[in-house]
Amino acid sequence: MKSSTGVRGRWIRPPVGPPEAPVVAAALLGLAAAGEVLLRADGRVPLPLALSLAMAATAPVAVLAGPRRPSAGGRAAGGRVVGAAASTAGAAGLLALTPFHVLTAAGLAAVLLALHRAGLHGPKVLAVLLPLPFVGYAITGAGFLAVLVAAGAAVAAGTGLARRARDTALAHDATERAIADTLLAHAARGERARIARELHDVVAHHISMIAVQAETARLTTPGLPAAGAERFLAIGDTARTALTEMRRLLGVLREDAGPAAAAPERRPQPGIDQLGELVDEARDASGGALRLIVEGPVRPLDAGVELTAYRIVQEALTNARRHAPGAAIDVELRYASGVLRLRVRDNGPSPHSSADHGDGHGLLGMRERATMAGGTLRAGPARGGGFLIEATFPVPSQEPREQAA
Repeated sequence: MKSSTGVRGRWIRPPVGPPEAPVVAAALLGLAAAGEVLLRADGRVPLPLALSLAMAATAPVAVLAGPRRPSAGGRAAGGRVVGAAASTAGAAGLLALTPFHVLTAAGLAAVLLALHRAGLHGPKVLAVLLPLPFVGYAITGAGFLAVLVAAGAAVAAGTGLARRARDTALAHDATERAIADTLLAHAARGERARIARELHDVVAHHISMIAVQAETARLTTPGLPAAGAERFLAIGDTARTALTEMRRLLGVLREDAGPAAAAPERRPQPGIDQLGELVDEARDASGGALRLIVEGPVRPLDAGVELTAYRIVQEALTNARRHAPGAAIDVELRYASGVLRLRVRDNGPSPHSSADHGDGHGLLGMRERATMAGGTLRAGPARGGGFLIEATFPVPSQEPREQAA
């Protein structure tokens, strides 16, 4: 019998063995109990009564398999059956122990098994109450056997309850992990869609320029052979086809993102040149100390890298303002040979434990952006306190440009 799929199937296992196994166990225990009663018969207790108590203690084992149906109703009904069987076995065992003193070893094993299954599948209150009569009888000083039976009853019910609590906790943990994984996957898809929409304008501009230049060259180049004109025409057609496909994909992404993204606000995509304005706005909003530090010769970068760097700084400042209000923040840009290093560090009192939450942004969005731009991102507690976000992007080596005032 295969376990059910999904989170529930991972932790809630069907009973091991064929369905007739409890019946066989009950039959064997009953035969053993009956044999022991016959061997111990001394005439002080009527034989039919002793055999009846032995059968009453062992027969309930036949229905102790527990609920097999995964539905809540099936589990509740199975739990009631197990509770009733355990109550019957417990009562028969207690009567066999006192006052008739004919409790057999097989009967004791059946009672302990019933108490354990009651703790595992039956009502919790019943599993707690069933061992109490045995404990009360042992307290009255009835002898070593009564103490041993009481201890065994308490342990059997307790281990069943403990196993049930463990299985329940595992099932809850698995459910929470599945929900968290689903939310994370949705957030990742949404963030990728947002990144794709933002990068669309950058890529579309370059493809449009290819189409325009190919058409201009075809029409204005004097003495252009027919084969060359056909190639320029093919280049322009290919570029226009690519633009059409990009717009179609963007339409799908906007539909997935909802009506709010159907008509985005038209404005130029920001870049590194706008970081100064971003830092000034963050400083005015938070009232804390913010610095923008630029090291190395400033040079032009790919528009996608500049947009990614801007968005990472924007999100990092938002997280710092949310999780470490009033903290001093340093934004560092370091232009090195073939690489751009971006660091955002605050001196807040604690790490941003919830920076990954909220509208699909946070560390998840920053990592997605850095990856799509060919870079890497690392985030975590900074040495000496505070929080550090560090991103690295590969950039081509070019001549420095004049830094904007």
